[in-house]
Amino acid sequence: MLLFSPAFVTLLGLSAPVRAENEKLEIASEVGLSKPEAIDEASFGSKQISVSDFIDATEERSLDRPSANRDLDQVTSVSQLSDVQPTDWAFQALQSLVERYGCIAGYPDGTYRGNSFMTRYEFAAGLNACLDQIASLLDIEPLGDEDLITIRRLQEEFAAELAALRGRVDGLEARVAELEANQFSTTTKLQGEVVFGLADAWGGEDVDIDNNQTVFQYRARLAFVSSFTGRDQLWTRLDAGNATYFNNLDQGVFTHSFDSGSSVEIGWLAYYFPIGDNVQVYLPAAYPLWQDFVPTVSPYFEGFTGASNALSSFAESSPIYKIGLSNGGGIGFNVEATDWLTVSAGYFGGDSFSPSQKEGLFNGEYSMLGQLTFNFDNLQVGLTYNHAYFNDSPNSDNGIFDLGPGTFTAVQPFGGNAALYTNSYGAAASYQLGDSISINAFGGYTDAESRASGKDDAEIWYYGLGLAFPDLGGDGNLLGIMAGAEPYVGGLNGSSNDSVADDTPFHLEAFYRYQLNDNISITPGVIWLTAPQGEKDNDDAVVGILRTTFTF
Repeated sequence: MLLFSPAFVTLLGLSAPVRAENEKLEIASEVGLSKPEAIDEASFGSKQISVSDFIDATEERSLDRPSANRDLDQVTSVSQLSDVQPTDWAFQALQSLVERYGCIAGYPDGTYRGNSFMTRYEFAAGLNACLDQIASLLDIEPLGDEDLITIRRLQEEFAAELAALRGRVDGLEARVAELEANQFSTTTKLQGEVVFGLADAWGGEDVDIDNNQTVFQYRARLAFVSSFTGRDQLWTRLDAGNATYFNNLDQGVFTHSFDSGSSVEIGWLAYYFPIGDNVQVYLPAAYPLWQDFVPTVSPYFEGFTGASNALSSFAESSPIYKIGLSNGGGIGFNVEATDWLTVSAGYFGGDSFSPSQKEGLFNGEYSMLGQLTFNFDNLQVGLTYNHAYFNDSPNSDNGIFDLGPGTFTAVQPFGGNAALYTNSYGAAASYQLGDSISINAFGGYTDAESRASGKDDAEIWYYGLGLAFPDLGGDGNLLGIMAGAEPYVGGLNGSSNDSVADDTPFHLEAFYRYQLNDNISITPGVIWLTAPQGEKDNDDAVVGILRTTFTF
């Protein structure tokens, strides 16, 4: 704690009257230093980046932009400080420092905050700045004996702090030089995620689900996130893993399921950049997902690309976002039409990189999606339309739903060799009850029409309701419960027999993520599935997992 003598007041205005000796100023508390912010990585676990988050975060958190709330700006007149009045006891002193010596700084909001506490180091820094300014004025206006005595007393009083401050600056300069010499890149950050999963499946004896063995699987990812303007992001991600699906189980696929054999693969390659303040462009070149840029209206569950929220592909977001995904590229847009409305639209080409017949960017499989997302305080609503085409080329598997959700019949209602169109309609909503409960719901309908003879038509349905309890039992923890029906064929029209339609396959999932620390989470969970493979006569199946996620 520091008690300032009248010398401090004399410094505030070298010719100002000195206050009484017994009127001393008590200054205390610790104030944080400003530091440069890093690029906003838009969360490695979830690639989704909203327009406002992307533009604001990358604009305000660029590589060389300091934190705004601690910046100080030099003022040239005391009238620029809105909270300093001519009636203040130190007004004349401040006026002298500003207009005579030019060594007072104000905050960006035009305030001086004269009643705020400061440390001895902060005072020493201000004193040093004033001394430097006064030294530069000596040739113009010599100082009087009283001023010289005051300056000498201040130098002696704060000699230790000034020396320590210079030592800190020298140390910081050395550390910065070392970091610059050894940094990985001036434009790129490296992020990583590793998932371990210990899992097994039971039940479903009629379809041999119970014969699955206990597995210990992994998935590893390294992402290089680059920014060239401070407002853009280039994502290059490498994936490897051996997390395969359970045999004879078409539902309940994990979000971390990925099998690359013994190789490391490009798992995602995409570029985000803004146009103006309200438009975000998404330009993927390999393995895009709709939720890369479209709001899924599924807080606390969404995160297929990461493994820190829901266990399964079905629970993390509506299956409508898994229709028509591609190996190639395309383009997407997010437009903030108003403060409460975001318009999203995109086009993906299935094999956009292939020059073969019935392939390429426009002549092969494709999918188009449009969505209106409404945001009202604690309520968010999304209305989605998805149109897709699946051809009969040798490279096509004609799977309507990718990444796992749905019965076998819903994924391929007309077999693996039939070209087909789909038109899908979905709605999703999320409501936040304070800070402790979030309610999510989604529903969707897909009309699939075969292009083969007979013109078969399939009606596919899916819906779900979820409850999330964030920070339950501690910061970062999460309890999630999801119940609903995975995509199933509710009816077939045309040459096929209606008896082929699925029974409703209900999905019940519960998980609890325990955040061990900032980098490690442990998530036990269970999935209960009825009517495996769309047959109610099949015994129910249960999937259990203990998942550990490491991020760095």
